[in-house]
Amino acid sequence: MNGKSNTTLIQDVYAAFGRGDVPTILNSLAPNVEWTFDGPETIPYAGRKTGPGEVVKFFEALAATQEQQRLTIDEYIADGDNVVTIGRYAALVKTTGKRFDSPVVHVFTVRDGKIVRFLDFADTAMMADAYVPAAH
Repeated sequence: MNGKSNTTLIQDVYAAFGRGDVPTILNSLAPNVEWTFDGPETIPYAGRKTGPGEVVKFFEALAATQEQQRLTIDEYIADGDNVVTIGRYAALVKTTGKRFDSPVVHVFTVRDGKIVRFLDFADTAMMADAYVPAAH
């Protein structure tokens, strides 16, 4: 696929995320996809997942622990198999009532029309803090 069709695939994945349509996202993944969001264990969706069966846990953790999620992508940069996006992700953590609003950079690698790698970069300190209850 070329950069334009890869970008369209990623735009479709973001649209599915906005609808809460996780099956469509999972169908866009290669069987051996590597899905990585490095961060502290405080963030329940942090870590490395391999394959759609593990990636679904990423989305389950988001849904179970957050509400009022808002992902906005401002820029798409495509080069060969790679699509990089720049934007913001904000949410409210259900258990603490704390909000976060972080810049994000996502790096996708696409081969044969499927996502084979996803790297998620964000302000993990801000996100982790939102998961820690306020001291009384």
